[in-house]
Order: sequence, then C-alpha cells, then structure tokens
Amino acid sequence: MDRQAVLAADAAPQLGASRAHVLDLLRAAGGPVGVRELAGQAGLHPNTARFHLDGLASAGLAVRAPQPRAAPGRPSMMYRAVPETGAAGERRYRLLAEMLATMITGLLPDTAPAATEAGREWGRYLADPPAPGQRTDAASAVAQLAAILEQAGFDPDQPGADQPEMGLTGTAPTATGSQIGLRRCPFQEVARQHPDVVCALHLGLMQGALEQLRAPVTASRLEPFAQPGLCIAHLGPAADPRHPARPARPGHPEREQS
Repeated sequence: MDRQAVLAADAAPQLGASRAHVLDLLRAAGGPVGVRELAGQAGLHPNTARFHLDGLASAGLAVRAPQPRAAPGRPSMMYRAVPETGAAGERRYRLLAEMLATMITGLLPDTAPAATEAGREWGRYLADPPAPGQRTDAASAVAQLAAILEQAGFDPDQPGADQPEMGLTGTAPTATGSQIGLRRCPFQEVARQHPDVVCALHLGLMQGALEQLRAPVTASRLEPFAQPGLCIAHLGPAADPRHPARPARPGHPEREQS
C-alpha cells in the first residue's frame, strides 16, 4: 500500500491551528461561551476570537445566538459548538475504530505493549531512513516526525531548532528534555475511551519513526489530553541499541531503575 495513501486516507477538512484551538475550547466548554471569555482562554484579542468564532459558525461547526438581556442595549453574542456528527463515512470509520479498540481491549490482558509495538512497525514504515552509516540529528528528526504526524491528521507544535535548552541542536536532549504538542488528534473520541490502544499506537508510531531515522532522540512518553484538544509527546535520549529500554505506556513515565 502506498505510504502517502495511508496518511491521506479518511482525512478531515483542515482548519488553521488557531481556529482549531478555538473550536477545541468551544467544545470543551459544553455550552454557550462569550467572545471575551473564550478570548481569555485562548490568549487571543477579542476581535481575533470573534473572527474565528464567526468563521466556525459560517463553516457550520458552531452556532451563535444573542444573550438575553433584561436591560436595554445591544445583546452580547454567545457561541456554542455544534455536536460532532460527521459524514456517513466518517461515522462508520469511527464505529469501526471503537469496535476494534473494544475487541483488542477484551482479547489482550495488557493492551499497551502490543499496541505500542504495532505503532512502532507503522512508524518505521512511514519514515524514510537516512543513508547507510548516517544518523539524523535531533532537530531534523523532530521536524520529520512532525511532518509525519501532520500528514496523519495531527496539528503538531514543533520545538524550535534554535533552542539549546530543548536539546534540539543536533545532539541528544538535555536532562530537561523537550516535547511536541499534538493538537487535533484524529481519533480523539476513541482515544478518550481506549487510551491504552489509541495513545499507545501513537506513541509507538513516534518511537518507530525516530528509530527508523536513527535519531538520537525518542518519544519517551505520551501525555494524553494534557489540555483541551492537546496531547504532549515528551522526548528523551534514545536508548543504546545494545540495551533497549522497556516501552513506556502513554501517560505513565517509566520508573527509574536502581
């Protein structure tokens, strides 16, 4: 199967990062939200927040209605997210994903290791290895990983290559490590119900891709839903291939070995 076809399959219409973040906050609110309240949550100017909210309303992803007022004057506009129904094909894939995740959870006593290993295989398949005898430096590897994640449906935040404290200067990460923010998980509904399957797959995919790139970094941990609409992939030094580390579960850092 063609690699690009795998990544592009079942792709949803793309929103810009800021507008997608506004939509995530609107959905997390669970009810009507005012412009100023949402602007404060998103760290945006109210005019910018209103622009994105109106854009979401025009796209059918949100609805707006005036807030009732007892006193005279122009009423404030309130916004709420439209429930996610999706197209028929999208609903069928979501149902299939739910069924498969439930089946895996029921069949395997500990799903995370198996899901992580399956993700690693796909990560190795989706990444292009460097030439024989060469390794990819940390900054380039993270950039390539971010591109793979973006093609898979995420909206990843890329750490800057000019940030030595992030460990992205061509060497392994520092003791403080670094991270990639993953927004707009393409399987967030299923992931909330089955993180040991979906999040473990995504963790393994990142690990496999970085391994295929022969990078000095690896994805050591995935923190699901650290904020509304945001998961965080924590990066750390790649293990010595002669002494591979045990896979970490998503959201569960490995215990230090004595």
